[in-house]
Amino acid sequence: MNRRPIVGVLALQGDVREHARALATCDVDVREVRTPAHLQGVNGLVIPGGESTTMSKLLDFQGLLDPLRERIGAGMPVYGSCAGMILLAASILDGRADQVALGAIDMVVRRNAFGAQVDSFEADIAVSGCGPEPLRAVFIRAPWVESVGEQVEVLSRVVTPTGADRIVAVRQGAAMATSFHPELTSDARVHALFVEMVRQHA
Repeated sequence: MNRRPIVGVLALQGDVREHARALATCDVDVREVRTPAHLQGVNGLVIPGGESTTMSKLLDFQGLLDPLRERIGAGMPVYGSCAGMILLAASILDGRADQVALGAIDMVVRRNAFGAQVDSFEADIAVSGCGPEPLRAVFIRAPWVESVGEQVEVLSRVVTPTGADRIVAVRQGAAMATSFHPELTSDARVHALFVEMVRQHA
């Protein structure tokens, strides 16, 4: 596209400023999205880490739930980190009965799978599409992906401190999700990968 893409960050709760800072290094215009009007005209959307059940309620309260589903269904690129991954899943394990699953990616996600806040950790991982150098990944009360459908590309896995091998980054079409928080490091490669998806879609 000739003009700079407009990438929205869902600004209801969570790591909004951190994602906005990372996106600002990727030659895009960043817009905080709090209402359906804010969603109009964005070329892609980031759903940040935070508290997935709280975000579910706020999406409904702000009247964003149906417009967001419509835009995702129409092919708008979307990226979710941590809580955002949970919201983009087709199915959520260990979630609340009233929790939203947007179904953007054909995956089953387990909420808080890595444990509580005290179980947070960092690891160097390879992420497909982000070059050969490992990426420092920050996991905070993170989900993991239990299983994926045939159309889902696994971008990264991690061996947990307990020795389990888990899927932590995926992509399906114009939707991408990570268990970890790339916005909490100075490495913007995950955001650059998403911006490239936005440009290709536009």
